[in-house]
Amino acid sequence: MSEILQIEVEYFLLCLSTLFTLVNPLGIVPVFVILTERFNPDDRKAIARKGILTAGITLIIFAGFGSLIFRLYSITIEAFQIMGGIIFFRSGLRMLESKIGRTRTTPAEQDESMDRDDIAISPIGIPMIAGPGALTAAIILSGKAPGIPSYGTLLISIVTILTVVYWIFRGGDKLSKKIGQTGMRAIQRIMGIVLMVIAIQFIINGSETVLARIF
Repeated sequence: MSEILQIEVEYFLLCLSTLFTLVNPLGIVPVFVILTERFNPDDRKAIARKGILTAGITLIIFAGFGSLIFRLYSITIEAFQIMGGIIFFRSGLRMLESKIGRTRTTPAEQDESMDRDDIAISPIGIPMIAGPGALTAAIILSGKAPGIPSYGTLLISIVTILTVVYWIFRGGDKLSKKIGQTGMRAIQRIMGIVLMVIAIQFIINGSETVLARIF
C-alpha cells in the first residue's frame, strides 16, 4: 500500500510541476489584466471563472481522449501550435493598437461588455491557459499514468493548477489599481508586442516540425 501511495505521490508531483511550468500562471497574469482591464471587477471574476472552466474541460478531454481525437481527425500538435500562434497574434495586435479606459461611457464602449464570454473562452481559456504545451503535456502525462487510479491523480493535479491560476487572476485587480491607467496603457503595448512575438514563435515551432517531416 505504501509503495502504491509513493508512486501516486511521485506521479502527482510530476503532473503538478509539468503543468505549472507550461501553464505559467505568473507569466500570463499581466496578459489577463490587460485583456480584462475595461471590465468591472465582477466581470473580471466571471471571465476568470469561465476561462478556468474552459481550460479545465479542455485539459481533461485531452488527458482522457486527446490521442484518440488526434488519430481520428488526423490532427497534429503542430497544427495546435500554429492555431495558438494565430490567436495570440490577433490578441497581441489588438492590445498594441487599442486604447484602454477605466469606464465605458459611449454605446460603442458599452457594447464591448458583450464580448466578455468570447474572450473568456478564447484567448484566455484557450490558448492562454490551455495552450499547445499544456494540452500536449496532458496527453503525455495520461500516457505515463502508472495505473487506473493515476488518472484521478492527473485530474486532481489539473484542478490544483487551475485553482492556483484563478486566485492569481483574482489578484490582478490589485495590480491594475497600483499601476494606474497610464501604466496599464504602457504595459498593454509592451505585452501586446510580447504576445505577438510568442505567437510568431509558436508558428515557427509548428512550421519547422512540419517542414522537417516534408523535407
